[in-house]
Amino acid sequence: LQNPIRKVVNMLQAMQKKVTEEGALAEELHEKYMCYCKNSGGDLAASVEAAETKLGELGPAIEAAISQKAQLEKDLVSHEAEKNAAKAAVKEAKALREKEKAAFDKEFAELKVNYESVSK
Repeated sequence: LQNPIRKVVNMLQAMQKKVTEEGALAEELHEKYMCYCKNSGGDLAASVEAAETKLGELGPAIEAAISQKAQLEKDLVSHEAEKNAAKAAVKEAKALREKEKAAFDKEFAELKVNYESVSK
């Protein structure tokens, strides 16, 4: 049997040991963190600087792409109108050719009949 005071002392000693171990672990983790911060700080700074440089380059490239897109959309509308006009012209020309062919066929048939009647 242990007396109550001894139990309290043993509990305090166990807590002290646990707190000491946790402190050592926290110190080790802190050292690893500080090492990481020292070593990766330069990499991070270089990465940020590269990203800022690229950002400066991308701004004008985006603006150029936007203006090019607007120009291409205008060109597309223009070409679409030209295509529709060309289709209408082809349709009109085809109708005219069909009309001319009908007139030619009619005249050719008449000339053939006349030729045949003269040939007999």
